[in-house]
Amino acid sequence: MHPSLLKCYHALPPVLRNAAAGLRGWRLRRWRYGPETDSLVGSAVQRESWTENQWKAWQADRLDLVLNRAATLVPYYRRLWEQRRQQGDRSDWACLDNWPVLEKDAVRVNPRAFVADDCNTRRMFHEHTSGTSGTPLDLWWTRETVRSWYALMEARWRLWYGVFRRDRWAVLGGQLVTPATQRRPPFWVWNAAMQQLYMSSYHLAPDFIPHYVDALRRYRVRYLWGYTSALYALAREMIRRNITDVKMAVVITNAEPVYAYQRDAIARAFHCPVRETYGMAEIVCAASECENGKLHLWPEVGFIEILDNGQPVAAGQAGDLVCTGLLNADMPLIRYRLGDRAVAGDGEGACPCGRTLPVLTSVEGRCDDVLYALDGRAIGRMDPIFKRQLPIQEAQIVQKDWTRIEVRYVPDSGFDQRSGDAITTEIRARMGPVEVILTPVSELPRTSNGKFQAVICEISKDQLQRHLGPR
Repeated sequence: MHPSLLKCYHALPPVLRNAAAGLRGWRLRRWRYGPETDSLVGSAVQRESWTENQWKAWQADRLDLVLNRAATLVPYYRRLWEQRRQQGDRSDWACLDNWPVLEKDAVRVNPRAFVADDCNTRRMFHEHTSGTSGTPLDLWWTRETVRSWYALMEARWRLWYGVFRRDRWAVLGGQLVTPATQRRPPFWVWNAAMQQLYMSSYHLAPDFIPHYVDALRRYRVRYLWGYTSALYALAREMIRRNITDVKMAVVITNAEPVYAYQRDAIARAFHCPVRETYGMAEIVCAASECENGKLHLWPEVGFIEILDNGQPVAAGQAGDLVCTGLLNADMPLIRYRLGDRAVAGDGEGACPCGRTLPVLTSVEGRCDDVLYALDGRAIGRMDPIFKRQLPIQEAQIVQKDWTRIEVRYVPDSGFDQRSGDAITTEIRARMGPVEVILTPVSELPRTSNGKFQAVICEISKDQLQRHLGPR
C-alpha cells in the first residue's frame, strides 16, 4: 500500500479499518477464486499420485513452452539471446542448462522487462512485495495464474489439513494492519469477505497477548497461518500464562523455517498439529508438509535445481535453490536464484502419506544466513543448539567475523552460567575454536516486514571470495 494511503487507513477508526479490509478481501477473492476453482483443485489432487515419469513428461512440456515464450516474447530474455547470437553463440534456448542464473537485482531494477509482450500489466494482478531483504519487488500475474496458484494452495494445504477457505482463520503476518505505535487493542483487522482475522506481528509484547487470545475466541477462529516466529511468540506467552482453552484444527507456518522447539511450543499451546509450508511471491517454488512430516514440493509451480558454486549438489547436500517458474508463463523467471538454501530428498522410498510428490528434506534459510567455519565449511541449520530445553525464550546467532560468534538471547527464568556454557560448547562443536559472545536482550528485532532472522552472517561477499574463492 502506498505510504499516503496507509497513513489515511491508519487514521480510520477500527470499524472502518474492518470495512476497508473487507473491500480489499472482496477484490482478492474475485481474483483468486472462480467457477473453475473446484475443477483445478480436483486435478491437483489427482496429480499427487502421478509417477516420476509422468511428472518428468509434464514438466518437460511446460518447460518447453515457458522457455520458448521467454526467449521470443519477454524483452529481457529476448535481448539476452539476441546479444548471444551477435557474439556467435549458437546454443539452443530449449535447453535449460544454456540459460544463465538470474539474480533478484535484475528483476528489481526493471521488472516490466520480464513481462511478455502480449500481456497488459494494467489488466494483471500486481504484487508489490518487500521480500526478505526489504528491497521492493514488483510482480504481475494473469487471472489464470492467480487462480491456478490458489487452487494449488487449496489442494496442498487446506485439504491436506482438513480445513476449508470458508472456515474462519487468523493470519499473523507482516502487513501493518494497525499503526506500529498503537498501544491499545485492536491489534488486528477483520476481513469479512475472506473470513480472515489478520493480526499484527508487530504488537506481540507479553502484555498484549491476552488481547490476541480474546480475539481468537471472539472471532471463533478455527486455524492459524503465519510467520513461525510470530506464532511461537504467541504460543510461548500462552503457555507461560497457562491459557489452555484455545484449540485450533491446525497451525500452518510460512515464510520462516520452523525449528523443533518452536513446533513443540505451538502444538502445545493450540492442541493441534503444526504444518510447515514454503513459498514466495515470485511463485517459482512451493512445498507443504504432509501428516508424516515430509515437506513435499509442488512440481507444477517450478523446476527446481539445488546448486553449489553453480554445480548440482549430491542428494542430501545443501545448496542454493535455483528455480524456473512453470506456473507464470507471462512473467517467467528462468533459473532464478531465490536466496534460500535447501536439501533435496534422495528419492528413495515412498512417503507413508501415499503421495508421490518429491520431497525437500529441509529449507535451511537464506544464503546470507549461513555461517562459515574458518576452514570454509558452510554451516546451515543451527537450531539443534537450542534443542536441549535451554531456559531461553528466543535466540539469534550473528557471525561477526571468521572467529567471533554473537548469540543474542532472551533469557527465561533459570538461565545461568551452565546454560551459557552449553550454548558455547554446541557452537564450537560446529564452528571450531571460535569466540562466543553471549548477549542477553529483552527482545529480538524483526525485519521491516515483520520477519525474524534466526541466523545472520555479517561477513561480506568480498571477504568470502578472498577467503574461499569465487562462490
